[in-house]
Amino acid sequence: MIAVTGAAGFIGSNLAHTLAAEGHSLLLVDHEITLAKAANLVGLERFAFRRHDHFLDDLTAGRTKPDAIFHLGACSATTETNWDYLRANNIEYTQALWTWCAANGAPLVYASSAATYGDGARGFDDRTPPTEFTPLNLYGKSKNDFDIWALAEVAAGKPQPPKWAGMKFFNVYGPREPHKCRMASVVYQTWKQVKATGGMKLFRSTDPRFSDGGQLRDFVFVGDCVNHMRALWRGEKVASLYNSGTGEPRTFLELAVAVFAALGLPPRISYTDMPADLARQYQNYTCAEMSKTRAACGTVPATALEAGVLETVRWLETSAARAAA
Repeated sequence: MIAVTGAAGFIGSNLAHTLAAEGHSLLLVDHEITLAKAANLVGLERFAFRRHDHFLDDLTAGRTKPDAIFHLGACSATTETNWDYLRANNIEYTQALWTWCAANGAPLVYASSAATYGDGARGFDDRTPPTEFTPLNLYGKSKNDFDIWALAEVAAGKPQPPKWAGMKFFNVYGPREPHKCRMASVVYQTWKQVKATGGMKLFRSTDPRFSDGGQLRDFVFVGDCVNHMRALWRGEKVASLYNSGTGEPRTFLELAVAVFAALGLPPRISYTDMPADLARQYQNYTCAEMSKTRAACGTVPATALEAGVLETVRWLETSAARAAA
C-alpha cells in the first residue's frame, strides 16, 4: 500500500491517478474534502481515505503501515503570513513522517519547493546547500527549513528513511488545479480569463531587466513531476533534494499565446499592475538545474510547453463541458 498525502490536491491527485492506473493499492490522505477537491478524485475506484491528523495517529499506533509515503500535503499559499500554521503543517508534520519512515524502513518522497531559492541570486541548483538560500516568503522559508533539518539529520548520522527525495517543484501546471483559485498556474488563469472575457491580462514587469510579459519561469507539466517522483521512488541510492522542472525557462507571454493557440483563438493580451503583496516576493526568473535529477531519473525529455498547455486546455474544456451537462 502506498500513502499519498495532499491526495485531493493538484500534484497529489495526479500522482494518485497514475499510481492507481499502475494497479497500486492507495491510502489517500488529506484534510476534509471540499466539493472542488472531490472532483480531482473522480475516476479513482479503489482507495482508502484518512484525514491528515488521523493518518499520523494511525501511524503512531501501528494501525497502518504503508510501504512508501508520498508527502504532498502542505500549506502551499505563498502569501500565508501565519508562521505558526506554516511551521505545524509544513515542518513538524513532515518531520513526523520522516521519523516514522526512518523507523519503519519506508521510502519518503516529499514536496519541497523552488520557492526555497528566493530571488535566484544563489542560482537554482539542487546541489547547493539550502543554508545558503534566503526565501522571499514564509512559505518558502518553511520548505527550506525542513530541507535544512533533513540534511542535518543525515549529517549527524541519525536515522533516515531508506530512500528519500525532497522535490523542489518549479512552476507546475496541468489538470486538476482549478481548486487552487488565485494560487493556480497562469495556464489555468489564462484559460479562465479567456473564457470569461476573450482576453488575458498579464502582470506588468516590476524589474527593468524584463519586459512586460517577458518574465521567465521554468514551467513544468504536472505529468513530468509525477514521473520524476516515481522514478526517484524506484531508483537506487536516492537520498537528497531534487529539482523538478524542465531546465528551459519560457516567458509568461509565450505561455499565454500557447493557451490562445490551444483554444484556436488569436491572442488578445494586455497588462495590469502586479498586486503589492505579490510584487514584494515575486520571482522574475527561475530555471531548474536538472542534471542531478536526470542522472537519477533518466533522460526522458521534458514535455514541451505548447504540448503541456494543449493537454491542460483539453482537460479544462472537457471538465467544463461535463460540469455544464
